[in-house]
Amino acid sequence: MSDEKILAEEFEAHRDRLRAVAYRVLGSANEADDAVQEAWLRLQRTDGIDNLGGWLTTVVSRVCLDMLRSRSSRREDSFTDVADEPATLVDPGHPEFEAELADSVGSALLVVLQSLAPAERLAFVLHDMFAVPFEEIATIIGRSPAATRQLASRARRRVQRPDEVPEPGDRAVVDAFLAASRGGDFGGLLALLDPDAVVLADTAAVRMGSDALVTGAQSVAETFAGRARAARPAHIDGAPGAAWLPKGNLSVAFAFTIVAGRITEIELLADPDTLTEARVRLD
Repeated sequence: MSDEKILAEEFEAHRDRLRAVAYRVLGSANEADDAVQEAWLRLQRTDGIDNLGGWLTTVVSRVCLDMLRSRSSRREDSFTDVADEPATLVDPGHPEFEAELADSVGSALLVVLQSLAPAERLAFVLHDMFAVPFEEIATIIGRSPAATRQLASRARRRVQRPDEVPEPGDRAVVDAFLAASRGGDFGGLLALLDPDAVVLADTAAVRMGSDALVTGAQSVAETFAGRARAARPAHIDGAPGAAWLPKGNLSVAFAFTIVAGRITEIELLADPDTLTEARVRLD
């Protein structure tokens, strides 16, 4: 048996699970097939994979995330309206598979998932439906494990209580932090920070002069006191955050992880691939 045929058989052993992941993330059978096919093409160009199942899940997830972000950046709602057009979710080539997915996901859940930001949706689907660890999901969406956990938690609340109006608490915390930072209010910053708060900076932010890691509320407060004058409120991956716009140009996004009204983590995101319209929305 040729190496290519062996590889194809190994891939086929994972196909159903990959389609299930892609379908739940994208809500479209056709797009799910496209994502799985892209994973197969990438597999053919890659050697030396130790954990094939994990590698394929990561690749399909990243492809799906890019597709979701592309939808958002085009300001198009290409998500299937499952309530009005149920037939569009049925793939004639895989009727049993589609029936199983429809039963396990459900039209109502797909509609709720449609309202989530791309990273929220992926974090929820991978963790809650496929038990992927937050550490692995974090590498896919480019966030820390703590921030990824928060994204999944927020998505879970939306899924469990779809009619509930979101609490404004996180936005208020971020706004208060920005105000205290601009005013040099050290005590105000400390009051908003968890004692073990950390600041994480991506490689691009480090090149701009940020420390890669700052730990402890006092050090974090010292880092931000008297700053943030050029920062504007924004949403990062659908969550309240901020963006630094010197001379009107987006340079750094600030992604906040907030637990029980206290900031536990701030991520500085400056990589141009991160600062896309699909991920960073100015308020």
